[in-house]
Amino acid sequence: MEASEIGPRRLHQQRLAGPPCADPVAAVRRLGCVQAQEYAVAKWSLAQRSAPGVTDAAVQRLLDDGVILRTHILRPTWHFVLGEELGWIQAVTAHRVHVFNGYYNRMHGLDESTASAATKVIGSALRGGNHLTRKELEAALAAAGFPATGNKLAYVVMFAELAGLIANGVRRGKQHTYALVSERVPAPVSLGPAEGLAELTRRYFTSHGPATIKDFAWWSSLTVAEIKRGIAACGAALSSEVVDGRTLWFAADAPPPPPPPAAALLQGYDEYVVAYSDTKCAYNLAGTVPPPGQYTENGMLHTIAFDGQVGAFWRRKTGPKTITVEIDLLIDPTTAQRRALTAEIDRYEAFAELPVTVSFV
Repeated sequence: MEASEIGPRRLHQQRLAGPPCADPVAAVRRLGCVQAQEYAVAKWSLAQRSAPGVTDAAVQRLLDDGVILRTHILRPTWHFVLGEELGWIQAVTAHRVHVFNGYYNRMHGLDESTASAATKVIGSALRGGNHLTRKELEAALAAAGFPATGNKLAYVVMFAELAGLIANGVRRGKQHTYALVSERVPAPVSLGPAEGLAELTRRYFTSHGPATIKDFAWWSSLTVAEIKRGIAACGAALSSEVVDGRTLWFAADAPPPPPPPAAALLQGYDEYVVAYSDTKCAYNLAGTVPPPGQYTENGMLHTIAFDGQVGAFWRRKTGPKTITVEIDLLIDPTTAQRRALTAEIDRYEAFAELPVTVSFV
């Protein structure tokens, strides 16, 4: 395997190339967890990996119904995860996320006893189908003698999330709410610790591979020792190959990948971009960077990949009834790449169910 083959293989395994997943539920199941920091475009990442016709509203219904949940899991940031799988994945990874959160927990006085007491207050406030905003949880905590605002409140709530007690509930207008997982997930999947570790390991390397142990450690927050145990438990399901001095792991039955898409409109936290640390350069072999001064205001930097490699950056601006996509081309796309980019934007417009205007900067 050459370094240039890593990107096409990942695009195929992540279902950004070749046959798509049947729907967003299948996409989340395949990837295990999907980073959802930027909520609106994170939903687009699920639609991109699904059969054509998925809209923003359809993904939102899955979230409102609790089929897909949004919560803090893996690295201490937002992810989409299937409601039925949240419990066993938290059981495998939450202890490591607490390690990453240790500095702020200590700064805010959140020892095990205090955090557990606050978590009980949150559980009581949400019981009975209540879906409350973070501000409303703040009021409930204050009334029970646990004042917390700002960053402290975020970590108090995260304790309850990492315990698998709460996740996002039904969206209220533009506001996210929290709800009890036990009231949203009627039939959670149960896996023992060793089985869960093996499954998460298999899931990552199957859907994100080829990738290194360091890549998986970044994605999952697990230790190298834990990951090695997980790989051993996967047995013949995973294969490995050394490329440029790094051992890459991937699904043993992964077929040869199809050609990468001529153009892919990726959000900034797409799994193809963010799920790696050790081999992150695989999607940017040329070391492409945005021009100095670009994207410093109003809008997050997103990526356009041409044939799997960074070739442009874009940002999204929303109006009351329209979306503007501003594109900064860093290469001169071929005719095929331009046609593919137009098709991608058309698909994004259909997903958003709003007219999309394109401008080049």
